[in-house]
Amino acid sequence: MIDFSLSEEERAIRDTVRAFITREVMPLEDQVLRNERAGLPGLEADHIKELQAKAKASGLWGINTPEEYGGAALGPVMSAITAMESGRTFVPFRFGGTADNILYAGTEAQKQKYLIPTINGDRRSCFAITEPGAGSDARNIRTRATKDGGDWIINGEKIFITNGNEADFVMVFAVTDPDKGANGGVTCFLVDRDMGWESKPIPTMGQWGPASLVFENVRVPASNILGEEGNGFGLAMQWIGNGRFMIPAGAIGAAERLLEMAIEHAKNRVSMGHPIADYQAIQWQIADSQVEIESVKLLTLRAAWQLQQGMDNRHASSIAKLAGGLMANQVVDRVLQIHGGMGYTKELPIERWYRELRLLRIFEGTDEIQRRTIARNLLKGHVKLGEIA
Repeated sequence: MIDFSLSEEERAIRDTVRAFITREVMPLEDQVLRNERAGLPGLEADHIKELQAKAKASGLWGINTPEEYGGAALGPVMSAITAMESGRTFVPFRFGGTADNILYAGTEAQKQKYLIPTINGDRRSCFAITEPGAGSDARNIRTRATKDGGDWIINGEKIFITNGNEADFVMVFAVTDPDKGANGGVTCFLVDRDMGWESKPIPTMGQWGPASLVFENVRVPASNILGEEGNGFGLAMQWIGNGRFMIPAGAIGAAERLLEMAIEHAKNRVSMGHPIADYQAIQWQIADSQVEIESVKLLTLRAAWQLQQGMDNRHASSIAKLAGGLMANQVVDRVLQIHGGMGYTKELPIERWYRELRLLRIFEGTDEIQRRTIARNLLKGHVKLGEIA
C-alpha cells in the first residue's frame, strides 16, 4: 500500500506554518488591500523582514536551504506543503532564508558575495531569461555577451522579470557563442545593478509587478560567470524545473481558502426561502472544486516527491503546473459566481484573487507550453503511460 500520511514531524511543521500564516499574516489582508488599491506596495520591505524574523524565531527559516547555510533542509515535499499553507493568503509574504537553487553552482567567492547575503536577506536577486521575442521559446534568446579582454560586454533586453525592480543583482542569460546554439552557446552571468543595467516596471492586471531590464554595454568580469561558460541553458532549465511544482502548490492553498469562503457564504446566503447551499447548482460547483483541488494536490506532491528521490520530475511538474493553473482559475470563477454581485465588487478580495490567479496559466511556462512538453515526452517515448514512478 502507498502511505499518503505525513509523519509526526511533518505534521508538526505543517501545523506550525499554518498557525503562523493564520495568526501573523492573514490579519494583514485588509491593510494589504487598502495599500494596493491606493497604489502602494501591499507590504513594505521592512514589514516583511519583521514577519520573517518572527517566523525564524518559530523555526521557519530556509525551508529548503541546506543546513550548512543555516537552513532547515526540509526537502521538496515539505517545501510544497509550506507553499500550500502560504498560498491561503494573498498577503505578499514568503518565509526567509532562501536563495535561487542555481546560486549554489557558484564559486566560493560568488557564494560569499551573492548566495549567503541572499539567504540572509541582505541581497535580492532576479532571474532573467525571458525576452520580448523569446518568452516560452527560451532557446531563441538574443541578448549577447561579447568578450573584451578579461571582461564580457552584455547588450540586450529582458522582459517580465519577477523582482526585476527590487533586485540588486541579476542572473542574466546571454548568448556567448551563437554557433553552438542553446546547448553550449548560452552563459549565465551574475550582474550587480551598479554595473549599469536598468529596470522599468511593467503594469499588469494583477499585483504581479514584473520589470523590463535593459543592458547597454554592461561590462561584467569573467569571474562573474555562474557555473561554466556555455552551460547557461542547463542552469536555466535547472532553475525552472526545481520550482515549477511550487506554482500549483501555492494555487492549492488559494483554492482551498476560496472554497472555504464559498461554503460559508452558501450556508448563510438565503434565496427564495432557503440557503443557497440547498440548491444542487451550488452543491455541484462546490463538489467539482473539491475534486479538482484534491487531484492537483496529489499531482503536485508526486512531482515534489520525485525531486526529493533524485528522479527527473520535469514531466510530473509540467502536469501539475498545467492542472494547477486550470484548477485555480476554475475554482475562483465558481467562488465568484456563488457570491454573485458581491463577489464582483471590491468589498471582498475574490476579484483580487481572480486577477492574480489568472497569471498561473501564463508565467513559468504557459498552458500551451506545458501541453507541448507533455505531448512531446509521450510521443518521443521519454515517459510511458501506466508507470507508477
